Amino acid sequence: MSKTLILIPSRLSASRLPGKPLLKINGISIISHVVKKAKEADIGKVYVATEDKEIIDDVHSNGGNAILTSKKHKTGSDRIFECFEKLDLADVDYIINLQGDEPNIDINDLKHLNKLIEDKKPEIGTLASIINDKSKLSNENIVKVFTNEKITDKNFPLALNFKRHVNNSSVNVYHHLGIYAYKPDILKKIIKFKQTTNEIEYRLEQLRALENGIKINVALAKFCPIGVDTMEDYIDLKKILEYKS
Repeated sequence: MSKTLILIPSRLSASRLPGKPLLKINGISIISHVVKKAKEADIGKVYVATEDKEIIDDVHSNGGNAILTSKKHKTGSDRIFECFEKLDLADVDYIINLQGDEPNIDINDLKHLNKLIEDKKPEIGTLASIINDKSKLSNENIVKVFTNEKITDKNFPLALNFKRHVNNSSVNVYHHLGIYAYKPDILKKIIKFKQTTNEIEYRLEQLRALENGIKINVALAKFCPIGVDTMEDYIDLKKILEYKS
């Protein structure tokens, strides 16, 4: 069985909603909700990688683990690699980079991704869900992934491209979820590459991997979590999760 480590990059200085990791839902911060979900998936040790002591204190107070990282990182991948090196854990086969702003991530989708990386041993694995609302195709806040074949419960097709805006005629296009499972040596390779022009222009870090010949396989997610990018997102998600409880 592969040994998986879950790392969650998080910082207070998000451009669109500063301080969002510590916003509360049911009395618990968003970041600690994500940690709780990651631990419930029971696929490996879970750590938050952050530049902010306030986040570390919050995670620790809610029973999680966190590592202090540099404030100079340009991307989440850089941050989790520093965290991985600081942890100095032996025999890690995959590092799952889990977004710190999606507290309603489905643990079954995480388990599904972990099962596929154990079986198929990709360089990078990620998740995507079916787009039922066509208006999402032109919504630039929703990242789309194109695959070389239709994604099913059992296959693990290759990503051909990632875009923020697509037209209605596109085939094999899905809503990309920002979750990645890297082989440690592949993550190390990615952070040594210079940021590409397309990565910077479109704000899509995964393009750096594709444009340097690294393959990304895509698993089907049954559920599409709500990412918290704006105060409106936070209010909407807070209503949903607090209503469920």
